[in-house]
Amino acid sequence: MDYCKIALSVIETEAQAVFALASRLDHNFADACTALLACKGRIVVSGMGKSGHIGKKIASTFSSTGSPAIFVHPGEASHGDLGMITQNDVVLAISNSGNTYELLILLPLLKRLNVPLIALTGNLNSTLAKAANICLDASIQQEACPLGLAPTTSTTVTLVMGDALAITLLQARGFSAEDFALSHPGGSLGKRLLLQIDELCHKDNALPVIHSHATIREALIEVTAKKLGMTCIVDSAGILIGVYTDGDIRRTLTKHQNINDILIKDVMTTNPETITYGLLATDALARMQTKSITSLVVINELRQPVAVVHIHDLLRSGII
Repeated sequence: MDYCKIALSVIETEAQAVFALASRLDHNFADACTALLACKGRIVVSGMGKSGHIGKKIASTFSSTGSPAIFVHPGEASHGDLGMITQNDVVLAISNSGNTYELLILLPLLKRLNVPLIALTGNLNSTLAKAANICLDASIQQEACPLGLAPTTSTTVTLVMGDALAITLLQARGFSAEDFALSHPGGSLGKRLLLQIDELCHKDNALPVIHSHATIREALIEVTAKKLGMTCIVDSAGILIGVYTDGDIRRTLTKHQNINDILIKDVMTTNPETITYGLLATDALARMQTKSITSLVVINELRQPVAVVHIHDLLRSGII
């Protein structure tokens, strides 16, 4: 048995069906988008079996792209969950046959609520299609299943139509990456777009800092104690004038044998890279990578060091 040949046939069958879907984007699709944009409540998606599984994904995509949506199981709807649907909602009913019993028994109730009904079906002559205010054609020539029984091509086409609706609405609403991040705060995208250095900084007693008149020995003690591989150097007014890092330590040791009497101001790195609170963690990481450094000093309006952010904290935050 040629497994790859069978798989290729499935892929080609479904790809052709998706391509054919493009020719059916007409005024009905535009009307559906208009109705969904005008929805003051939620988009209620419903479907049985495999259509239900696809419907859950479509509802999730709507919600994460700026169009609040829920999935209501049609079987449960007739046993109380119909109360989840309000007059401010729009219903998107999914059925390849268009004659799914559990959906059909809801039609009189939806009509009584005067809820706009959008049908997403493969049968334009079905009861569901005729009852809908707007009907989207998701018909196919054949399923990828050789028996013509298992929903395969039909569910793929339905999912693509759902994605087309969601992304069209996204653009019509002017939905941005920042908006997307607000509904995905736990994901890596949300962290990249929302996480600021303020939440990752070492400050107060954890901030490594010494005065410019200190010796290298005192600097080493501070670097070791705060465990950030560096310390800030400040003048008598507390203003940042330099940093002393692990790299500086190695360079100092190669040049000087007796470090007890050397002042830190004579070997520190001057004009260090600095940032202020409110900077995105991704921007801080990009700056570190560009400058080939492992830490950034956070300063206030007086150029006094108030915190340090280390590259390890950024990496552990999950922004990449």
